[in-house]
Amino acid sequence: MDHVLIIGGGALGLLSARELSQAGIKVTLVDRQEPGRESSWAGGGIVSPLYPWRYPDSVTALSHWSQRYYPELAASLAERTGIDPEFNACGMLIHAAGEVLDATTWSDRWNLDLETLDQAAVRALEPARAETFDDTLWLPGVGNIRNPRLIKSLLADLELRGVEILEHTHIQRLVMQQERVTGVATDQGTLHADAVLVCAGAWTGDFLQGLPAPPDIRPLRGQMLMFRTQPGTIRRIMLEENRYTIPRLDGRVLFGSSLEDAGYDKSATEVVRAELLDLAIRRYPVLAEAELEKHWAGLRPASPNGVPYIGRHPHLDNLFVNAGHFRNGIAMGPASAKLVVDLMLGRPPILPPDPYALDAPREAT
Repeated sequence: MDHVLIIGGGALGLLSARELSQAGIKVTLVDRQEPGRESSWAGGGIVSPLYPWRYPDSVTALSHWSQRYYPELAASLAERTGIDPEFNACGMLIHAAGEVLDATTWSDRWNLDLETLDQAAVRALEPARAETFDDTLWLPGVGNIRNPRLIKSLLADLELRGVEILEHTHIQRLVMQQERVTGVATDQGTLHADAVLVCAGAWTGDFLQGLPAPPDIRPLRGQMLMFRTQPGTIRRIMLEENRYTIPRLDGRVLFGSSLEDAGYDKSATEVVRAELLDLAIRRYPVLAEAELEKHWAGLRPASPNGVPYIGRHPHLDNLFVNAGHFRNGIAMGPASAKLVVDLMLGRPPILPPDPYALDAPREAT
């Protein structure tokens, strides 16, 4: 395999392109718009699943591998490109009443740092919080990365590596001969390659719908707010009742997000904006004085139990998929890219690949 064509320029596509390029493979990456402008840009960049003990082990395995790798990745990209993805090792607080035993059992099994804090300890870690709770869970090893800057740094890195990136190119269909994919037909002509890797996020299921065993991936909308504050105003990621607060190093604070079945509609609605704004200010009164800088929506690529599809298509030897990461594309991205490239190139895989196969059952927790 000398030349791979990647469909989709989000975080998964860019990370996969980097892995292939590092292995000496020629890569052409195609995106229907500017790369990285869908869920990779819209998400929060937490380097952990939310309520991680609720997910199958296959999700934990990918996110744990990636979590350990992120500081090295961010530092390497910053040094190589001059664009710092701003990894923030701030830790994550989680209020999950009644789940302390489940969480501690999970952390012990995976040998991960997790503490149970009382209200005084929570206030010491996050003074801006209006209400605190006993039995709050603290994961000091969790951080966040500024995902738009991660995308920019990955694009710059790929340019330095000579990866061909075709923006604003609409792919119409796969071109096949017998049981192999020979390329893709686009609105700008046919592109040929030895293999095709589909990293099209929420659009992957529809794109592959005409083939046997299409992945069960569908869009779920999420809306987010961003406040501008002084650095250190809010210090920790905090999660409560599926709403999270994410501090950036420059003082910006993200608050979100909704979970809506709205098809491919990416509209940001006034109803959700008002709901999120009210909740953010009640939890952090200091945000009442902050500038509300932005409100946006994005589409998550939902899959059964949040288990992504990573690997070879069961009926086409040279067609591969890396998609369906739901809310955790950034959290699982580096490991997912490494794993799919291992499978493409016949290298020993970093993790057992069977749970992520396109025809594997998506196990429940």
